[in-house]
Amino acid sequence: MDKLPNYQADFRSIRDEVSAAEWQARVELAACYRLIDYYGMTDLTYNHITVRVPGPEHHILINLYGLLYKEITASSLAKIDLDGNIVCKPDTDYYVNKAGYIIHGAIHRARPDVRCVIHTHTRAGMAVAAMKCGLLPISQTSIRFEGHIGYHDYEGPAVEREEQERLVRDLGSHNALILRSHGLLTCGPSIPEAFNLMYQLELACRTQVDAMAARTDLVLPSKETLATTAHLYQPGTRRPYGILEWPAMLRLLDAEQKNSAFPPYSS
Repeated sequence: MDKLPNYQADFRSIRDEVSAAEWQARVELAACYRLIDYYGMTDLTYNHITVRVPGPEHHILINLYGLLYKEITASSLAKIDLDGNIVCKPDTDYYVNKAGYIIHGAIHRARPDVRCVIHTHTRAGMAVAAMKCGLLPISQTSIRFEGHIGYHDYEGPAVEREEQERLVRDLGSHNALILRSHGLLTCGPSIPEAFNLMYQLELACRTQVDAMAARTDLVLPSKETLATTAHLYQPGTRRPYGILEWPAMLRLLDAEQKNSAFPPYSS
């Protein structure tokens, strides 16, 4: 008789089996998954968020393919190298999706300044990714990306290593990328910063879809105003967006947990 696959989502804690720095990264990454779910940016069990594990080994943490974002915990994350080889993962038949490390591994390898990478398939994000005009600078939220976002043409599902070079090229030095006919990607030097950038990019896309659906003329600020505004939102100009907001995001999750049937993200 064939053995039934182990698709349970009850994972034992590994807090005492990893370094304090790795555990902190695991907790923050699990929190990021929960926040992406909370703000309506999930696509069933698909997509990935990764974070670089502190240390010289060039390892990253990634979700097991098949778990809902709202059930991901610090202990359920898999640790892989940049080529997708599994360093360690829970005892389960859930596995690591190849498309995850093709996209994420390429960016982590090419951009040492990047600690976290987030990729989504949202309705608004995919809509803007399908527009020839791309992201329009029609709101303060979208203007922050003016001149600071890349575009990558669709090549099919991201399963071929040959695409990695072009992904990295199209991202360049930016921390945001629109994957044509696909979705959105943000990255950053920390999980809070990458999350905040994705939240803002998603909001910009939703705003654009709503404004264009109104079928009225859209207002575009002057080039000078666009350049000045975009500059004011770049890291190092005023403050690293996401850091100040992060403790409030964690308080939100802690409050939500009180009425949740899912395990705490920090477990």
